[in-house]
Amino acid sequence: MEILSGEFLTALVTIILIDLVLAGDNALLIGLVAKNLPKSQQKKVIFWGTFCAIFVRILLTLVAVKLLQYDGLLLVGGILLLYISYKLLLTEEDMDVKPSKKNFWGAIGTILLADVLMGVDNIIAVAGAAQGSILLVIIGLIVSIPIVVWGSAFVTKLMEKFPIIIVFGSALLTWTAAKMIVKDSYVSPFFTTQEAIYTFEIIVVGVVMIIGLSVKYLLKCREVVTN
Repeated sequence: MEILSGEFLTALVTIILIDLVLAGDNALLIGLVAKNLPKSQQKKVIFWGTFCAIFVRILLTLVAVKLLQYDGLLLVGGILLLYISYKLLLTEEDMDVKPSKKNFWGAIGTILLADVLMGVDNIIAVAGAAQGSILLVIIGLIVSIPIVVWGSAFVTKLMEKFPIIIVFGSALLTWTAAKMIVKDSYVSPFFTTQEAIYTFEIIVVGVVMIIGLSVKYLLKCREVVTN
């Protein structure tokens, strides 16, 4: 993939959008941890917490990129990402981490641990969207994570005001998953033309969106009846 080619820029935009959709909780966590500390340390925790989170995320995503080069793992990763896309449609995620550390290094440790635990979906999605390009992973994460961290409140409010962003994010993840699946060495022989690949991707995105939104609607109807 050539730098600044259409394919490269499309993949880069995809990675940044994936981070904006999936990394909001991680950004809010950093803010929550910082609030537990004296004001004199809050800015330092946000800066170093963000820096360490970027470093760890890049490292883990690079490992994921390498692993996805093995036969069969693109298929597994794609199927897992389809499930993540479906769950994203259904759930309005709440922060379930209650940071209690009130010292600087304890706070940094909390941020790193939670970022790894909460960022698995993000790592798989970004690794798949990168299409094997390490440069894409690094640029994408360096650009997007600081945006998410310092703009987390804005991003969260935007998603609450316009839920369609979540639907768009889920569709983007589903499309990334479909691209991963068709590129797997066990699956690619079944798709001999670009038209067949596009058709498969459109069908997968359509099916996941229809099923996810239908289930979400039914769950809301049941909730209204119960209440």
